[in-house]
Amino acid sequence: MKNEKANIYPKKLLIVGSSNTDMVVKADHLPQPGETVLGDTFLMNPGGKGANQAVAAARIGVSVTFICKIGDDIFGQQSHQLLKEEGIDTSYIFFDAQHPSGVALIIVDSHAENSIAVASGANANLFPKDLEKIEKVITDADMILMQLEIPIETVEYVTRIASAQARKVILNPAPACPLSKELLTNLYLITPNKTEAEILSGVKITDTISARTAAIEICRLGVKNVVITLGREGALVYNNHEFTEIEAPKVKAVDTTAAGDVFNGTLCAALLEGQTLEEAVQFACKAASVSVTRCGAQDSAPYRNEIGSITFK
Repeated sequence: MKNEKANIYPKKLLIVGSSNTDMVVKADHLPQPGETVLGDTFLMNPGGKGANQAVAAARIGVSVTFICKIGDDIFGQQSHQLLKEEGIDTSYIFFDAQHPSGVALIIVDSHAENSIAVASGANANLFPKDLEKIEKVITDADMILMQLEIPIETVEYVTRIASAQARKVILNPAPACPLSKELLTNLYLITPNKTEAEILSGVKITDTISARTAAIEICRLGVKNVVITLGREGALVYNNHEFTEIEAPKVKAVDTTAAGDVFNGTLCAALLEGQTLEEAVQFACKAASVSVTRCGAQDSAPYRNEIGSITFK
């Protein structure tokens, strides 16, 4: 099923990030160091945090432009074509003749947990100099979503340009790495998961109270709003110095790959529709809950009508 409802909302979402091809093995458990695990299923799917988020947002009906760098190889060509079929504006995707497309090796266990290793390839070569010629794409966007599978200097560059034009920038800080004070203060929202929130805040999250403490500490670094995603427990919103706990629907998970990406893409889509942050997080929790009931990354992203059918239990 391809996206038949693209661009039904006039506001523009720009996503700058990664595009990978995922090599997935399903196994009984995740291997320990030195252990070989025999899997029972192998899948090859389009992935990459940026591309996953772009597909998730586009399937809700938002106008999405995606900027990334892919190799001039079969993986890159396939990814480019699939993104176009989702109704995403791929005019600003760069092909790199010197580096291969990114690849992710993923193992999914019987409890739907995963372990991922990424070879960044061309993703690691998306630099500010690539974007200088298309700066207007950044300033024309109503909202910008990024992650950290591309060089940090590129994330900082885009954030600086967008912030100067009062554009809202949302950062999904994955994989976690040190973030500058300038970058953090220019963000409208940051969306770490539990592990990333612990790294950013220095607070070990063991319960709701410690999660709230972590959110406060992250805001003290300069970020305006914080949403900590907590997997099956939902999400914690810290907005205007107030907390809101959002529950996730109870579902039987089969693969959590890209659940966070679906969350972020649909969160931005809901915000652009005019939903409040709390409403948008609830919508995104529903979308992520649908995604974990399916295998794959982009393939797991739900369409709008599927999200509306999920209720809390």
